[in-house]
Amino acid sequence: MLKYNHKLKQRAKEMRKHATPQENKLWYNFLRRHPCPFLRQKPIDNYIVDFLCHSKKLVIEIDGNQHYTTDGIEYDSIRTNILENLGLSVLRFTNTEIDSSFREVCETIRKYLDAH
Repeated sequence: MLKYNHKLKQRAKEMRKHATPQENKLWYNFLRRHPCPFLRQKPIDNYIVDFLCHSKKLVIEIDGNQHYTTDGIEYDSIRTNILENLGLSVLRFTNTEIDSSFREVCETIRKYLDAH
């Protein structure tokens, strides 16, 4: 059972309303209609993940530039470790990958879902 943090509910709702262009592209052009249901901006523990497929225990994160600072890399490493300890797998893609290699991103996700 995943830890749902009710304190993050309002923030998650705001994040859905103000999603990045890359999050919207992945959501509206692939995940929204995928046979495996996904949720957007889902609070888990003390984090809000970009996308969650509960049935496949998959988190998908879309990383902007702030994720590639020293602090961002450390924070993401801790966060990923916590999510993995909850039994989740985490796939990360950069904004650039969504913008320039969208088909490949979708294929990577599709292959993961088919294998699990």
